[in-house]
Amino acid sequence: MASRTIPDIPSNVDFPAEERKILEFWKEIDAFQTSLKLSEGRPPFSFYDGPPFATGLPHYGHLLAGTIKDVVTRYAHQTGHYVERRFGWDCHGVPIEFEIDKKLGITGPQDVHKMGIANYNQACRDIVMRYASEWERTVTRIGRWIDFRNDYKTLNLPFMESVWWVFKQLFDKNQVYRGFRILPYSTGCTTTISNFEANQNYKDVIDPAIVVSFPLVDDPTTAFLAWTTTPWTLPSNLALTVNPDLEYIKIRDEESGSIWILCSERLDIIYKDPKKAKYAVLEKYKGVELRGIAYVPPFDFFKDRRASGAFVVTVDGYVTNDSGTGVVHSSPAFGEDDLRVCVEQKVVTGENDLPCPINEKGEFTNEVPAYAGVYHKTADKQIQKDLKERGRLIRQTQSSHSYPFCWRSDTPLIKKAVPGWFVRVSNINDKLLKNNKDSYWVPEHVQEKRFANWIKDARDWNISRTRFWGTPIPLWVSEDFSEVVAVGSVAELRKLSGCGELNDIHRDKIDHITIPSKCGNGVLRRVDEVFDCWFESGSMPYAQQHYPFENKDKFEKTFPANFIAEGLDQTRGWFYTLLVIATHLFDKPPFQNLIVNGLVLASDGKKMSKRLQNYPDPSLILEKYGADVLSYRLYLVNSPVVRGEPLRFKEEGVKELIAKEHNFDFMVEETRSKSTNVMDRWVLATLQSLIKFVRQEMAAYRLYTVVPRLLRLIDDLTNWYIRFNRKRLKGENGVEDAVHALSTLHEVLFSLSKMMAPFTPFLSETMYQNLRQVMAETKEDTRSVHFLMFPEVKEAEYDAVIERQVSRMQTVIDLGRFIREKKTLSLKTPLRQIVLINSDPEFHSDIKSLENYIYEELNIREIVVTSDEEKYGVKYKLEPDQKVLGAKLKKEFGKVRAGLSKLTEKDAKEFAKHKKLVVAGVTLTEEDLKIIKFVDAKDSTFEAHFDTNVIVLLDTVLDQSLIDEGIAREVMNRVQKLRKKAGLQPIDDVNYHYEINKDEKGELENAFKSQVAYLSKSLKQDLILGKPKGKLVIEEDLHCLAGLMGVRDFASQNGRCLGKGEDRSNQQWTPRLSDCQNNETTDSPSRKRVIVGEVLAVFLIEKSFCFKFNNFV
Repeated sequence: MASRTIPDIPSNVDFPAEERKILEFWKEIDAFQTSLKLSEGRPPFSFYDGPPFATGLPHYGHLLAGTIKDVVTRYAHQTGHYVERRFGWDCHGVPIEFEIDKKLGITGPQDVHKMGIANYNQACRDIVMRYASEWERTVTRIGRWIDFRNDYKTLNLPFMESVWWVFKQLFDKNQVYRGFRILPYSTGCTTTISNFEANQNYKDVIDPAIVVSFPLVDDPTTAFLAWTTTPWTLPSNLALTVNPDLEYIKIRDEESGSIWILCSERLDIIYKDPKKAKYAVLEKYKGVELRGIAYVPPFDFFKDRRASGAFVVTVDGYVTNDSGTGVVHSSPAFGEDDLRVCVEQKVVTGENDLPCPINEKGEFTNEVPAYAGVYHKTADKQIQKDLKERGRLIRQTQSSHSYPFCWRSDTPLIKKAVPGWFVRVSNINDKLLKNNKDSYWVPEHVQEKRFANWIKDARDWNISRTRFWGTPIPLWVSEDFSEVVAVGSVAELRKLSGCGELNDIHRDKIDHITIPSKCGNGVLRRVDEVFDCWFESGSMPYAQQHYPFENKDKFEKTFPANFIAEGLDQTRGWFYTLLVIATHLFDKPPFQNLIVNGLVLASDGKKMSKRLQNYPDPSLILEKYGADVLSYRLYLVNSPVVRGEPLRFKEEGVKELIAKEHNFDFMVEETRSKSTNVMDRWVLATLQSLIKFVRQEMAAYRLYTVVPRLLRLIDDLTNWYIRFNRKRLKGENGVEDAVHALSTLHEVLFSLSKMMAPFTPFLSETMYQNLRQVMAETKEDTRSVHFLMFPEVKEAEYDAVIERQVSRMQTVIDLGRFIREKKTLSLKTPLRQIVLINSDPEFHSDIKSLENYIYEELNIREIVVTSDEEKYGVKYKLEPDQKVLGAKLKKEFGKVRAGLSKLTEKDAKEFAKHKKLVVAGVTLTEEDLKIIKFVDAKDSTFEAHFDTNVIVLLDTVLDQSLIDEGIAREVMNRVQKLRKKAGLQPIDDVNYHYEINKDEKGELENAFKSQVAYLSKSLKQDLILGKPKGKLVIEEDLHCLAGLMGVRDFASQNGRCLGKGEDRSNQQWTPRLSDCQNNETTDSPSRKRVIVGEVLAVFLIEKSFCFKFNNFV
């Protein structure tokens, strides 16, 4: 039988340092590329990586999504697939342009044209990959394997050409049109943005809320009242709109004498208390009766519009009676309903007939000379002032409400009428819903609710941006747009235009190219717009492969993707655009499986902000704890965020995992014989259950259920298997038994290293490399754990019965430990009896089969298993779950709580039996109430604790024999610690001497006498009363027993080793053993003397080991 030993592993592992070593090792063997080569020819597992912008550094959200992707793709590799993983970069769009605009002081398109589009685009190109190296370094540091060499970039010609092809397909299917619509507009970025982008950054704001009068042309003493929170839209007012079915009233205000018309249900907008207000109702109307009444607009900047039908009352059902006055002021250039109603009711004729006095920067144009050049929100104050001076401002207050801001420039968005190119979406809503159902999401509720609700009402998508740095929309048009040619490739453009070679198709390279008209319209010129960058990222499944120009077979075999993952915000971003484009092209979902992670918030629950500095720097956390423990690998994957819920990042959560991670420092021997030991069989059965569970859960992409089970196996190993088998592992029960134990441990650790590899690639590699040193060589490449396949279930080792038995034993021990801790009874002190109450005969036999472990672990002299609760005085009571019931019942909670206080033990037992109880007219269930089982301390020596399966009673009364045995066990514990401190090995043979300094009541002496047999057996020799012969040279004195922390010096002064003959009395210091270990002047440098608490112990490695006791506490 071959025997190999794993070298010692330090107990205080420096995780970051170990991980850096692993990174170097992976680099040396080119581990990622090697794994790809090893998996060539296997079935492909297709994965799409959503492209981030490289103009900013990665944050926790990026790293979380990257970890999820890495876990799944590593697992796919381990289960027999070839997994191509290409990193992608989003290189175009507003984020890049916004950075350049800030850098160069560009305030609008005119500045770009002035410097030249070529120069502007070059400036954008120069910063696109600004942080690429930092991204690669951080992504690599967290252990993610992804290909940066073979990445894709949206600015590269092959990618852009495929985007053209995608667009041409949609155009040819008549799914693209030019429209004039009210769209979210960013004055900070001087462009429209998508509806889904407009929903990304809402803020609570306070805006002016004013009521303005609109006098009737035929009766200037009477005025309509309209309410608005956007005074800046009043200069372009063209109509008023009322609901045809609501009731409107004309009233005279007794205080001012003014006559107003408004909805009868909205008097509270002008009166604090309409019931007490002084006014008279003069007339009542249905809204439809007000149609066509002419009024005087608040400003006369567009007074000539009256001739074409403006400044009249229109009617439409969108007006409601739940806010405002029931009269809406309409400015058709700045509101969807405003534009629709004004077009339908002939107030305006179309896009060329709209007064729009706000320029691309959000400033008033010269059409409104009084405010020309003023930012629209800044003009609000002046507009209100002017209205007040002219007697048109009736009420002036403020309104707090949620308002959309630009996600990039953080400026308030406006709704603005602009021309653009749209992809039809509203006509494929049903297909989108169907294709959404054909994919699998984790968590499911995000798919069924959030995403489905979004796409069922999705509107046509504006894919055009009036910007410069992006993929140009490949449309060449005549001046009047009567002739439109869509181009789907570089070759097609060259053929149609006759231009030469094209190595770049950005605006500065192709805007000058014209195409001869086939309809007699002269030459066709390209439209100014570029694609929304979301259209590019939504095209990445095709564009990253340069499909259909290259890789046609490869694409068709790997589309749709097996898996993608991103954050919750992408439900209205990348997930949406992927689905829209794939549905238009192929009428199928673009991915089969999707994990949506929640948002990673700062510990204060707010969005992470560099400006607020409310989160720890990811790189610092990495270097402090390491990537696996930081987990982005364990901490984050084992958190609500993987279920699509928010997570507040706390450093403390990382620390909790570290203690569980490194308990594997054991010799391993190889054997083929099968163990019959119950703990060996149990841990192997547990391992098989875990393998089966992980395979099942990973197939369902439920990562969050896997990590707790992996950690549970680590806990089972360290706190149960190894704890219960220390003697076997050390060989104290014989060589054969040790071999079985070590072989079992090796198998579990080896399988665990492979199972944890996707989640903790560094830790798993470290474990594996240690285990690999005792494993036989094979022909296959086994240099890394990540080259190995995931473990298969060994059905022969699966044993549900033994798992149940040990689980019940663990429950009993855990409950017993809890009682000991509650009563502050050390495990070293034996207790007389434990009573286990359960009515199931199977439970009784399960406990009987493993009772030896309970005896030893709980240090119990007698175990009683019974079903008789009454005999032992077990009582029941009910306690409400305050949090659950408080939220559920709200005001009724007090009444129910009072009712609960009157319940009897009989009521509690009935509830335990039927799981339901009516209290104060409210039906309560197991979710609402907790059953508490206890024994009355006055009537019993027992303390109780319980779970759903068993009541545990522990006799906590101590007699002298129990106390004496506890002292003896404490002595043995101190001996073992002192041996370890002295660096003794188990085979080192020493003598043990002791003295007792203080023992007025004789307790220590009696304990030593009564426990002499136990001590001699444990030490394998007798204790010797009295000092040993020989001179003490090195001494260390530590007081730590019974909570004491003090120091007496018998060894050194000022950190210096004592020389021969120096006085050691009454010296105070804090000793350091390292100060003394290498002293060459001592007579016996191998001797060490140690004092622990009130126990003076002397190690004499040359056959002497002495204790000197003062009182035990």
